[in-house]
Amino acid sequence: MPPLPLQSAPTLVDLLGDRAQQQPDQTAFTFLRNGEDPAPPLTYGRLDRRARAIATSLQTVLAPGERAVLVYPYEAGLEFIAAFLGCLYAGVVAVPSHPPRNRYGFADLAARLAAAETTTLLTPASLRAKLQRQFAEVDAAANHRWIIPEQIPEAIAPDWQRPDLREDNLAFLQFTSGSTGQPKGVMVTHQGLLHNQRVLQQAFGHTDQSIGVGWLPLFHDMGLIGNVLQALYLGTACVLMSPIDFIQKPVRWLQAISRYRATTSGGPNFAYDLLCRYVTEAQKQTLDLSTWSLAFSGAEPVRAETLETFATQFAACGFRREAFYPCYGMAEAILFITGGTKAIAPTVIQVDEAALGENRVMVSARSPRCRTLVSCGYPWLESAIAIVNPDTQHRCPPQQVGEIWVAGPGLGRGYWHQPQETEQTFQAFLADTGDGPFLRTGDLGFIHDGELYITGRLRDVLVFWGFNHYPERIEATVQRCHPAFPVDRGAAFAIPVNGQDRLVVVQEVERRDRHRITAADVVEAIRWAVFDEHFVDVYAIALLKPGALPKTPSGKVQRRLCRDKFLDGSLEVIDQWRSPPHSISDIPAMVRRYLNPVVHLRRYGATVRRRLNQWLRRA
Repeated sequence: MPPLPLQSAPTLVDLLGDRAQQQPDQTAFTFLRNGEDPAPPLTYGRLDRRARAIATSLQTVLAPGERAVLVYPYEAGLEFIAAFLGCLYAGVVAVPSHPPRNRYGFADLAARLAAAETTTLLTPASLRAKLQRQFAEVDAAANHRWIIPEQIPEAIAPDWQRPDLREDNLAFLQFTSGSTGQPKGVMVTHQGLLHNQRVLQQAFGHTDQSIGVGWLPLFHDMGLIGNVLQALYLGTACVLMSPIDFIQKPVRWLQAISRYRATTSGGPNFAYDLLCRYVTEAQKQTLDLSTWSLAFSGAEPVRAETLETFATQFAACGFRREAFYPCYGMAEAILFITGGTKAIAPTVIQVDEAALGENRVMVSARSPRCRTLVSCGYPWLESAIAIVNPDTQHRCPPQQVGEIWVAGPGLGRGYWHQPQETEQTFQAFLADTGDGPFLRTGDLGFIHDGELYITGRLRDVLVFWGFNHYPERIEATVQRCHPAFPVDRGAAFAIPVNGQDRLVVVQEVERRDRHRITAADVVEAIRWAVFDEHFVDVYAIALLKPGALPKTPSGKVQRRLCRDKFLDGSLEVIDQWRSPPHSISDIPAMVRRYLNPVVHLRRYGATVRRRLNQWLRRA
């Protein structure tokens, strides 16, 4: 597909300036108040003027290359876009941040200010007073520079002076999600951003007739780069809404797709689960999803059962399963790493679970313990991926699980002022061939028939009895144990007990069930299900209040933070259970307890014998 006009611009500033000259009255963005009512749209001409005015004001207090943190509420989408582009127009490095909704969110904001080495904040007047109070409670002497872009008059736009911008200049710092550790600021250049936009256009099959609808947070890479900047790159229209409005009433997302005849929209796997659970049959009668030709799914594991359920439930609305587009990316890669071919249904395979625990890939639909995996496609343009043994840093042989390494021009430059972490993550070389540099993703996966399959996070993998266990698999097992357990709202992790790692599972409870379920009601069901599926004894179970599970803004479970909060007792727990101490520590308690009775030996004897034999061979 040939590139659309203007896409040879060296920076986003040049790109928007050209758009404003050639299509000043064309709508760029529409924001839906309450997820339904459109606010006055923002045209390309108006967006350019707002960005110039904000940049003119910023240039009086900040030099090019200085940082400014953007803190906007979810409902201020258009104001955020203008402020973000105003920073770029001024040569100021933007640092998008989510609005703090609790003390943890405020701590994250304070950490971003410190990491970015700035005291400048751009925020609306409605949020400034609240933030000032929060900062005063922590440090009364803190001295911040507050800039309120909405109060900057548009009349000063002609006074803007274009800074000396080049392709390799930093555009903004994109902080990692923090799903496996402390968030870090990824340095994103104009060149890297525009390369990602070109990849998205080609992989998604976008044209100048494409229309996007998005509810993802705009401070997150999928929302900002995938929705907002892709529309700017294409010169097309994009309809936005607050993620809060979507969560409160999920059908609003589909209603917007139907009303605006959207071609592209998507989100994490949990969003499709919400639609399957909460969109009624009556609401489906009002939807026309026939124009929705690309439904991307990313940011968390893509579940085959979710794709199948959604495609079945919404087929009558005109949705085609070929529209599903699983993809893989991360902040360090700016956004996109792999994706499939548009209009071709995702590839799904089944692999043997026991072999996967030994980092081997055995594709088989006949195994008694199969795991279904969805392909995330392949790299595009000049990018490449390698599957690498994380210990030896040698390329893995075929049909073996390893760490995913990525090479190509569309990656971030590194972590802001963290040279050691930058070298470890962005400057990896294969030990056997010397090829590189690669970005180490920290994700585990394998390549089968040329397509990438993700199996889990390297730092999340649990090891019991010498076997690897993927926490998301244990979490899915737990969530099937009781109808009060919502999907994707649990975490599995290990804690040290008497010198050994023991398994802990925490699980949110549906709001309707929070007052009528206890840990005692579900402990045996959970322990038996986990033992049967994974041959692991559960040490502790905690039932959480709705919304209490730590997650990133994109919906990823923060297992490390969850573990820390479990250990310090700060999780919002409804009820919990812990296994009593046992005298024998080298054999799982479930084996000792249930092997003797004949009924359990008949039910689990084969599994136990197989696992014991495997373990003894390794010992």
